[in-house]
Amino acid sequence: MEDRGVEAGRMQSEKETTEALLEEGRVFRPLPQIVVDANLNPNDYEDAVKRGRYDLEAFWEEAAHELDWFKKWNQVVDRSDAPFFKWFAGSKTNIAYNALDRHVKTHRKNKVAIIFESEGGARERMTYYDLYRAANKFANVLTSLGIKKGDRVAIYLPNIPEIAIAMLGCAKAGAVHSVVYAGFSALALRERTNHAEARLLVTVDGFYRNGKLIRLKDVVDDAMTACPTVETVVVVRRSGAKIDMSDGRYLWFHDLMDGEQSEFETREMDANDPLFILYTSGTTGAPKGVVHVHGGYMVGINRTLKWVFDIKETDIFWCAADPGWVTGHSYIVYGPLIAGTTTVMYEGHPLFPGPDRMWQIIEKYGINILYTAPTTIRMLMRFGAQHPKKHDLSTLRLLGTVGEPINPEAWIWYYENVGNQNCPVMDTWWQTETGMFMVAPTPCNVLKPGSAFKPVPGVHVDVVDANGEPVEAGKGGHVVVKEPWPAMLSTLYKDPEKYKEVYWSKIPGMYLAGDIASKDADGYFWFQGRSDDVLKIAGHRIGTAEVESAVVSHKHVAEAACIGVPDKIRGEVAKIFVTLKEGVEEDEDRLVNELKAHVRKELGPIVIIRGIEFKDKLPKTRSGKIMRRVLKARELGLKEGDLTALED
Repeated sequence: MEDRGVEAGRMQSEKETTEALLEEGRVFRPLPQIVVDANLNPNDYEDAVKRGRYDLEAFWEEAAHELDWFKKWNQVVDRSDAPFFKWFAGSKTNIAYNALDRHVKTHRKNKVAIIFESEGGARERMTYYDLYRAANKFANVLTSLGIKKGDRVAIYLPNIPEIAIAMLGCAKAGAVHSVVYAGFSALALRERTNHAEARLLVTVDGFYRNGKLIRLKDVVDDAMTACPTVETVVVVRRSGAKIDMSDGRYLWFHDLMDGEQSEFETREMDANDPLFILYTSGTTGAPKGVVHVHGGYMVGINRTLKWVFDIKETDIFWCAADPGWVTGHSYIVYGPLIAGTTTVMYEGHPLFPGPDRMWQIIEKYGINILYTAPTTIRMLMRFGAQHPKKHDLSTLRLLGTVGEPINPEAWIWYYENVGNQNCPVMDTWWQTETGMFMVAPTPCNVLKPGSAFKPVPGVHVDVVDANGEPVEAGKGGHVVVKEPWPAMLSTLYKDPEKYKEVYWSKIPGMYLAGDIASKDADGYFWFQGRSDDVLKIAGHRIGTAEVESAVVSHKHVAEAACIGVPDKIRGEVAKIFVTLKEGVEEDEDRLVNELKAHVRKELGPIVIIRGIEFKDKLPKTRSGKIMRRVLKARELGLKEGDLTALED
């Protein structure tokens, strides 16, 4: 344990360094009006860090007391079968009870829980009582169809209210849901459904994306030709597209719901009973079935959402992601509803029908908190600052980013043009496996553009070398978690040995995240990307995200993707793919030389660039992540692998 006197000296040193940076304009002070109202003020924050460091179990036990339990735990963390840690062992609860049932007994009963906007502009509002009754009906539907506790239910739906109803109904009934992102192909859906051995699947006739009708039921028809465990397919009528319902397994959602009671006694679940299986996207390898459970998961996402985004009773929170990913599970559906706030769901593409759609939605509903991906921010930057300036965004109080490291230029553009220099940017690092924010600031912290700040109180993240030893400030290393955390994955579905091998065996005693980062002298984390997205040029390690950040900081560049290509002398060099901002008309050869010089200036001579190629658009997943794997395969003449996650 660190000596308290040493710690005090370190904190004083960090404070002096930060003050110097403030004077240089390289960091951003928290805004006074934010700090006054925050769930945490600076003194509380430092106290929380100390409590989480010195008594981890007491820290998270206090967080657990904010929620309802049918039976209290015997032990906060059972470490007897590590790394299969069990949080709140012996307790009984249900996440859906905490997201719905407890609210309908309070003043929140008639508060708006979900604001939904279709791509066409139609809006729907569901109160907590509306959502409670709908989830109860769906739980009754599941029961009437023979779904029992522990059975798996596949959910293949877009970002519409029915996906929340289905997830919550499964949780109430004790079924385990496995949401498959609605952009995946029939093959990907089949693979995930079969691995989970789902007995029931929920889908939709069709939905709209970028002005086009996506006939999702047709994809299901293809997948179901080889899904022997699926006994029933429940179809939501949304688009009105003509579909074939002749298969005896296919039933209409509305017909089933209309025939059910709106009351259902939420099942008491063991805190460590599975809640959901979420398969990794497969862009870096075969999908893995990550399992999360009721108890620890709900404690972790509730505490982190409330502290990082300072959730208030009157807030309207928009996580502009999709429930098909963990971001949507934790911070569109479960987290906001547990916290009792209003969550926004948008069906369509952020650029449809124009590049100001997101700003229209913020203005229309008076949204207070926007949480989105750096890729989306850079995409919107390409169209210029005039679009957010056309709309009243004054209701925004906080901004957030998720999914990948954000480059400083995008951070500052977001802060200045969307937040009007009034909204701190909460950059968050976490994973499908972690379930909750792991490294993130709170509104009372001093921010550095491009840094995700420090570990959330109660979370023990560090940067180490291959032997598990902490690295020096400024040097890159492996991101690890040294202590269990409540929202952690419990295992990989049907493969506990792989869980141990992938996450816990390479650096014994620590969870290996698979990401590379460095810490600066103040302890701020700077994430560089995945360990397999790190270039090694003549022995020097540099993250592709760092190279991309340097390229995107050029005035003409909208987006960039960097890959490593083999080099006989240096081992590996960089190849960069660039999308230019609209209206740029420059000689390509001159611009290539200018960009090379710009990267050299930003990062030094260690980045050797093989070439720069200009593209109208880059291959991305439908969640907005650039698929560097595809670019690398095309560059090297290799097989491109599974392309079902591609947007186009």
